[in-house]
Amino acid sequence: MKQLLVSVLIMAALLVSPSYAEGVLPDIPKAIGEPHPEGNEYWRVNHPDLLRHDRDQTVIDGIRDVDASLAGCVSCHAVKGPDAAPLTAESDQYFCRVCHDYVAVQIDCFQCHTSVPDVADQARLLPYSENPMADLQAYLEGVSQ
Repeated sequence: MKQLLVSVLIMAALLVSPSYAEGVLPDIPKAIGEPHPEGNEYWRVNHPDLLRHDRDQTVIDGIRDVDASLAGCVSCHAVKGPDAAPLTAESDQYFCRVCHDYVAVQIDCFQCHTSVPDVADQARLLPYSENPMADLQAYLEGVSQ
């Protein structure tokens, strides 16, 4: 009887929940790189296992050239802020946080790893120009001031 009551209460909460009632899902930022060959759904489901596997290859086996490096993820999934600078994991608009916050899963990767692309990959975030490296240099000088 107690289990039935708990089930009914959970269902009632879901039905009156604003996000459930309105069909609100997280607004996932678009990646700037090529689509995953395996498809987005594959990565959405399997990314924790793939990242753990590659972490173990890197940390335990010393293999630095892995297919699913965190740096690779960050460079394609960087999200620009209003100032065109990449947002960090501190922002609630950061790519990983959008879904992780939605499902209440804490991200601990960025306690040790950087959450923004390295300087060379940041050039991909800038609008197209004839001289992207000069634009990147000017951008970085403006950010550091």
